[in-house]
Amino acid sequence: MTDKTILVIGTYDTKDDELGFLAGVIKDQGGQVATMDVSVLGDPSAPTDYSKHVVAKEGGSSIDAAIASGDENHAMQIMAKGASLLAARLFAEGRFDGIIVLGGTMGTDLALDVCSALPLGVPKYIVSTVSFSPLIPAERLAADTQMILWAGGLYGLNSVCKASLSQAAGAVLGAARAVQMPDPDKPLIGMMSLGTSALKYVIPLKPALEARGYEVAVFHATGMGGRAFESLAGQGAFACVFDFCTQELGNHIHGSNISAGADRLTNAGNKGTPQIVAPGCYDLVDVVGWQPLPDKWSGHMKHEHNRLLTSIVLNGEERKLVARAHSDQLATAKGPVAMLLPEHGLGEWDREGADLHNQAGLEAFLHELEDTLPSNVVAHRVKCHINDAAFADKALEIFDDWRANGLVV
Repeated sequence: MTDKTILVIGTYDTKDDELGFLAGVIKDQGGQVATMDVSVLGDPSAPTDYSKHVVAKEGGSSIDAAIASGDENHAMQIMAKGASLLAARLFAEGRFDGIIVLGGTMGTDLALDVCSALPLGVPKYIVSTVSFSPLIPAERLAADTQMILWAGGLYGLNSVCKASLSQAAGAVLGAARAVQMPDPDKPLIGMMSLGTSALKYVIPLKPALEARGYEVAVFHATGMGGRAFESLAGQGAFACVFDFCTQELGNHIHGSNISAGADRLTNAGNKGTPQIVAPGCYDLVDVVGWQPLPDKWSGHMKHEHNRLLTSIVLNGEERKLVARAHSDQLATAKGPVAMLLPEHGLGEWDREGADLHNQAGLEAFLHELEDTLPSNVVAHRVKCHINDAAFADKALEIFDDWRANGLVV
């Protein structure tokens, strides 16, 4: 089986043996390999398919310019730009089926840019000494990036790093053979949510949208889910978004590590994608459950969801900050935006009679949102809870109206 080609990227001046081993395993499994050198100072032991000079030129620069800068960060950014543009062009030309990038912090920095330059569904593997590290910000990760920790891989081959590299080689080749690419001809709806114990609107909405001829992708609003959603929204992947759990925005402005990045609630708008928005679970900030709580949360109610995740219940002023953040993020939207404001609650735990019910806090939040929403956002008060059938019905009413008027295709 030799029908899949993997693009192997790395600094061949310092990691020639490791990259060669990786390529060898792919070939032993019946795959084909194309190689790209992103080093600056040295040269590989044998020519690569795409040399460092070709990479730098693709980015509008040169190796001489990278060296002359005298700055390793600047030099690697030249190579990152060139590698990203070259990889995107080569994939569009059908030259490879998946990529694997090897590196430490320098190589990982470049790898994140390369992966972000490729479409959803292209197998993207980063083998890194800093995989899963807090050094890697959420906003740098493409929606379907796979990372493998390069154990024992700082310098030279050994049995420990060979175990990591051989698994990585098998993973990327297997992914290239097995992947089912998204259907570009079927319109896609992006929806944000949590589990159905907290937010239940996905249960009626998904089949209703599918009956209208749309595919629905639901993203888990726990930081990385929102990051994937924003990444795809930034690519213009969605015909419309149902962004009904914006809790990650509150997480971000209140300093939680469980963040989807500073651009949460902006990328669909930047692309002009129609947005139906509701601030689901606005009253909660999720924090890492196994870390000590910051002093700022002392005295707050909290819910320990599991050993990984704890939810903090916001007070009135903290909720108003969240409301104003929604307004700020949506102000730049170039497409239509509808904001749904359920008067009876925005999460299952804040229903009347539930533990987190706070009608005064909810009203203060809704009023702050209404008072600060920019003119490009149309607010819709709905006399129901976000998990009631009436909420889903209102969302579909807006969606169907937009379809009838040609705003959603």
